[in-house]
Amino acid sequence: MSATSSFSTCISREPAPVVLRCPALLPSSVLPSRRWRAAVVLRVAAVSRATSAEAAPAKKRQPRGITKPRPVSSELQALLGVKEIRRTQALKQIWAYVKENNLQDPENKRVIVCDEKLKKVFGGRDRVGFLEIPGLLNPHFLK
Repeated sequence: MSATSSFSTCISREPAPVVLRCPALLPSSVLPSRRWRAAVVLRVAAVSRATSAEAAPAKKRQPRGITKPRPVSSELQALLGVKEIRRTQALKQIWAYVKENNLQDPENKRVIVCDEKLKKVFGGRDRVGFLEIPGLLNPHFLK
């Protein structure tokens, strides 16, 4: 058997783990050359990519949880302009509205000073903290 055929049969099988107690103490003649190790790594990577691509066909998961579009209340519809939206997108659009209308407190950017539309959504509150927004939006998403 030639060196190349034994190399390819060795690589095509499942790689066996090699445990070296202390590679630094072994003579260089025992360790494989850098070129050989690079070829093995490339071959194993190519084989693993090919088998993983065949084994797992890509299928689209249905959105669920906060990524599932839900119908919203009339107050939130007036602010966002849509009847159904994902929670994540609603939060993004509210932040865009706040920044567009310059409604952040100049001293503390994590606090929103509400205008009339936001007061309807946030229960009549004048100021709302950054971390309070998702909790205040929950009642506006209908089940």
